[in-house]
Amino acid sequence: MKKSLRHALKPWILSLALCIGYIFSVFFNHAFIFQHDFSSFFHDTWLLFVVGLTFTIVGVWLSKVHHSALSFAGLTELVKVAIINLGILVANIIIYLTCLSCITIQGCIVIWLLNNVVSFVILFSYRFIMSVKRLIKIKRQGQGKRTLIVGAGKAGVAIAREILSSNKINYHIVGFIDDDPMKQHMTIFGQSVLGFSNDIPNIVEEYNIETIIIAIPSAQYADIKRLSSICIGCKCDVKVLPGIYQLINGQVSVQRLRNVDVNDLLGREPVSTNLDEVMGYIEGQVVLVTGGGGSIGSELCRQMARYSPKQLIILDIYENNAYEIEQELKREFPELNLVTLIASVRDSVRMDDIFNKYRPDIVFHAAAHKHVPLMETSPNEAVKNNIIGTYKVAKCADKYGVKIFVQISTDKAVNPTNIMGATKRVCEMIIQHFAKISKTSFVAVRFGNVLGSNGSVIPLFKKQIEAGGPVTVTHKDIIRYFMTIPEAVSLVLQAGAYAKGGEIFVLDMGEQVRIYDLAVNLIRLSGYEPGKDIKIEITGLRPGEKLYEERLMEEEGLTRTANDKISIGQPIDFDEDKLIYMLGRLYDEAYAESDEIKHLVQELVPTYKIYEENK
Repeated sequence: MKKSLRHALKPWILSLALCIGYIFSVFFNHAFIFQHDFSSFFHDTWLLFVVGLTFTIVGVWLSKVHHSALSFAGLTELVKVAIINLGILVANIIIYLTCLSCITIQGCIVIWLLNNVVSFVILFSYRFIMSVKRLIKIKRQGQGKRTLIVGAGKAGVAIAREILSSNKINYHIVGFIDDDPMKQHMTIFGQSVLGFSNDIPNIVEEYNIETIIIAIPSAQYADIKRLSSICIGCKCDVKVLPGIYQLINGQVSVQRLRNVDVNDLLGREPVSTNLDEVMGYIEGQVVLVTGGGGSIGSELCRQMARYSPKQLIILDIYENNAYEIEQELKREFPELNLVTLIASVRDSVRMDDIFNKYRPDIVFHAAAHKHVPLMETSPNEAVKNNIIGTYKVAKCADKYGVKIFVQISTDKAVNPTNIMGATKRVCEMIIQHFAKISKTSFVAVRFGNVLGSNGSVIPLFKKQIEAGGPVTVTHKDIIRYFMTIPEAVSLVLQAGAYAKGGEIFVLDMGEQVRIYDLAVNLIRLSGYEPGKDIKIEITGLRPGEKLYEERLMEEEGLTRTANDKISIGQPIDFDEDKLIYMLGRLYDEAYAESDEIKHLVQELVPTYKIYEENK
């Protein structure tokens, strides 16, 4: 209640202060400048008060200067107040011309000058008081965490100002870092720019720095990666201010600082997708997501729930995952028409019943086995779930007139060296087959490793670090494409909007990242020293694992889409009669638990290389 009352009174306080300032100017002019008899003060000046105070109040409210934050008062507010005072001067001159006994022309000028001085003092008094408090705090500070601010621009200054203005922020600013030569040795709030970014390790050691704040919201992602790598190697608590939109919106604040995380170390710009422009195809449609409880499937459901589908169907074989996303969506979107189904994509009868009953317009097929080492030892399960499951869902989509079918694929489908990747390549072939014979728009989306997804390397590393190590890396030179879950899902959703039939959409994921470097940086982000506190153990490549992944096969070419980060791989011709024949054989052999299932898959995918250790 007190806070809302204070907020309501704030505009009146500024208006009242400016009115008092005007009264003081008139009084000073009357009593001290021209030494008039004070007993006649109100008799001589009542008209000046009526006109001047009216102009002040009306001018303040018309110019909206009362809405300005006094802590950021500047040239704009100064001009507004000057215009108000100029209006009062004109009014007083008119009074002089019509009522000579009330005021003189000299009095008009003196009142105008005094009113300007007093108004400007009122306007900038808050900033002056806060500056004095900052100077006092600089003299007294020393108890907080010794902090180095990287970036001596507007954002860095704003962060420093807030730290020095608050008694609740436990940081003691030691200095600044900036790569602009013109800012070297410059002083900000009494603290110097101590050097360039490459000097950070030495400065941290020399000044006993405990916390580093990266406050360069305009920096490119490659620069953030470089700075983050330098800072986390210094055994400090590293904070970073998010993107430049924070600065544009005036949201630069200590509260908006976040810890540096692995995403900052990818060194590339996130994929930008304006979903509002493309998500019209979701509105009013019945949407089915298979594997809807998984990392990708659940994020698909979250994002689509915002765009008013007629009905959203979550389908998953794992009831716990399905239950969690169901409860989350019910809580966040109470008006959403949500259905959660427990079913296996392998079950033909169940799939047919679901498609017949719910008649989905759009299907996102995310259900799959994806763990490379596990599928190497259970290849028949990979065939049953990935190949046979995809075929059964696609067949139902064709039968019941689904408009769009989006298959989730992987870069491991390109020249696969493991059964998981080979089965996903067969899934792409199934999609391309149905795209030719069906009215449904069948497409596939191919992307790399997803940071933070179930079973991915980052959660594994975090668990190993929590357990005290070692962190296991299969090979020191192994590299992978990485993307975040939101990026992956935005690609999938955009692919649905672009779908015409038969396309394989491929994401430009930037440069591949060394897994070993990710392990080192994650250990440092956790506050440990790699090799000393937490050891990194090289375990050797697992069966079917590549040193690097590929986005395209040699035969495929790329065609750009409206989003320059998303391309279309040209479809490769294959024998579709052989595909249908081999699907029947794969079904029989997989359920017969054949030991030759990998060789059968290789007949369909000639680029699949079966190494000796995989046999």
